[in-house]
Amino acid sequence: MATELVILDCDGVLVDSERIAVRVGTAALRRLGRRLDEREFAARFVGCSEEHWLRAVGPDVPPGWHEQLAAEHAAAVEAELTPVAGMPEALARITLPTCVASNGGHAKIARSLRLTGLAERFAGRVFSAEDVARGKPAPDLFLHAAATLGVPPERCVVVEDSPFGVAAARAAGMRCLGFTGGLTPAARLSGATALFDDPRDLPDLLTALP
Repeated sequence: MATELVILDCDGVLVDSERIAVRVGTAALRRLGRRLDEREFAARFVGCSEEHWLRAVGPDVPPGWHEQLAAEHAAAVEAELTPVAGMPEALARITLPTCVASNGGHAKIARSLRLTGLAERFAGRVFSAEDVARGKPAPDLFLHAAATLGVPPERCVVVEDSPFGVAAARAAGMRCLGFTGGLTPAARLSGATALFDDPRDLPDLLTALP
């Protein structure tokens, strides 16, 4: 089935932000006395929606805790954020229409794309969990992106690096390419149509899909 739209996650697929989020988030949880290591943090929270994160943390946090975490994360992103290695080269070779669909808020996505020089490429084609009732792993966000751009779900291919995203793509009836070059072990992306660990392989994978 011919692909008409490639829907890319942002964090961990386009921008190398998840290592920052895991480091800063793990340190913040330690201030609450919660002893998750970075691997456990990544397994529980990489790719999750804000609602999932807030439910997991719970309401019993000191005043200012969320604000401190947000400030620390923002400072680290401003200082350290880069594109995922090889992804700009891959994007330059992809001739299909593309868009971004992320569980992050619009302001966060815009900042990430600006800092990594990718904003112009996706101008007008950025979708956030803020746009729908439920973020990933629900299918709402991907279905919203496809409907807005006028493409049937079965003609979309999602590129994801988290189990939440893979589950959302499957629920939306879309094929999914799972990126294993980040923090998520390949076994946790087993529901994807195919896996790849080098972004430079992505254009050829898209061409090879039936």
